[in-house]
Amino acid sequence: MKKKRILSGMRPTGRLHLGNLHGALENWVALQNEEKYDCFYFVADWHALTSDYSDTEFLREFGKDMIIDWLSVGLDPEKSTLFIQSQIMEHAELFTLLSMITPLSWLERNPTYKEIKTELAEKDLSTFGFLGYPVLQAADIIMYKAYGVPVGVDQLPHVELTREIARRFNYLYKEIFPIPEPLLADVPKLLGIDGRKMSKSYNNSIYISDRGDILRQKVASMFTDPQRMRKSDPGRPEICNVFTFHQIYTAQSDVEEIFEDCRQALIGCVECKKRLAERIIERLKPVHERQDYFRDHPDELQGIIADGNARASLIARMTMKEVRDAIKI
Repeated sequence: MKKKRILSGMRPTGRLHLGNLHGALENWVALQNEEKYDCFYFVADWHALTSDYSDTEFLREFGKDMIIDWLSVGLDPEKSTLFIQSQIMEHAELFTLLSMITPLSWLERNPTYKEIKTELAEKDLSTFGFLGYPVLQAADIIMYKAYGVPVGVDQLPHVELTREIARRFNYLYKEIFPIPEPLLADVPKLLGIDGRKMSKSYNNSIYISDRGDILRQKVASMFTDPQRMRKSDPGRPEICNVFTFHQIYTAQSDVEEIFEDCRQALIGCVECKKRLAERIIERLKPVHERQDYFRDHPDELQGIIADGNARASLIARMTMKEVRDAIKI
């Protein structure tokens, strides 16, 4: 049976956090371990330029660190193709060609366009690249004739736009591209230490690479139930972000005990956070060991990246030959 191809990527804009781990990477690992899928995961460094075009000093470093994190949490280069977007020049060519057929109104109605401009108001995002990034995203996906794209609910409009662009190309020229399906995962909602969405731009993240006292200090500062002012006040674990983390990192029997103890004011927030920090440290220990390994073996890391780039490039060249023949250029 021919495997179905999966495609997803991440922008290298800084260190990955626990939201990235549980919101995307764990799902990526699960998909690669299913025999029916052939997974392609890429460092979206051109996409990083849509918002960080004026600050590229650490772009390459962030990209390598990202792949180290991917490998450390379980992505296997024998099962998944890991590559860097900017090393596959065909992405830029397909982006250019798709830009010629994508109506401007499709981009202007993108619901995240205004949201991101508001969120990153300190940056000048009035550029063609930022407006057109969904077209580049479409090129990334259909280049590999992906069957599925693992996404969160907030990214569904991007996949739908990719589907529309693929249909338009097939209608205008030749039916080359399959219409990709969004693959929704059941993602736990982890907030940052201040109670807002965990984000590098908010400086509220617990990073996958955080260790020891740094990690303990971050957990100790986590926002909890605002109505619980004293240890003797009964808590509401169902609305507490610390308890949400316990549900991921703590044994189920202990989670049930923490829930009841919090409701009855038998455990305070300080003790609850201390327990959580130790569980996270314990869970991330093998991840940190693999991070250290790949940082100590840069040649092996570079070999993995080069192999992934070569595998991706082979497919991209074949796709673009079909595209050029279809457009007759």
